[in-house]
Amino acid sequence: MIGLEHYLAVSIIMFMLGIVGVLKRQNLIMLFFSTEILLNAANVALVAISHYLDDFNGQIFALFVIAIAASEIAVGLGLLIRWYKKTGSIELSSLKKEQI
Repeated sequence: MIGLEHYLAVSIIMFMLGIVGVLKRQNLIMLFFSTEILLNAANVALVAISHYLDDFNGQIFALFVIAIAASEIAVGLGLLIRWYKKTGSIELSSLKKEQI
C-alpha cells in the first residue's frame, strides 16, 4: 500500500528537480517550468499530509497555491513576450546586459 512516505518522497524528488532547474537553466521559459515544478511539489506534500491527517486545510491551501501559480505564469509569460519583442532573446543573459 502506498503510504505518506511515498508521497513525500515524490514531493522531495520533484522539489529537488525544480531547484536544479532554477539554478542551472538560462532560458526564462525553463525557469518558469522549474518554478511550476517547485509549486507542484509543495502541492503534493500539502495534499498528502492533509489526506493523512483527515483535514481539508492542506487541500484548500493547495488550491490557493494553484491559483497563485496560474497568475504567476500569466503575468510572467506576458512580460516574457514583451521582452522577446524588445530584444529578440529569452535567455537570462539578455536580461543582465540590457538596462530596464
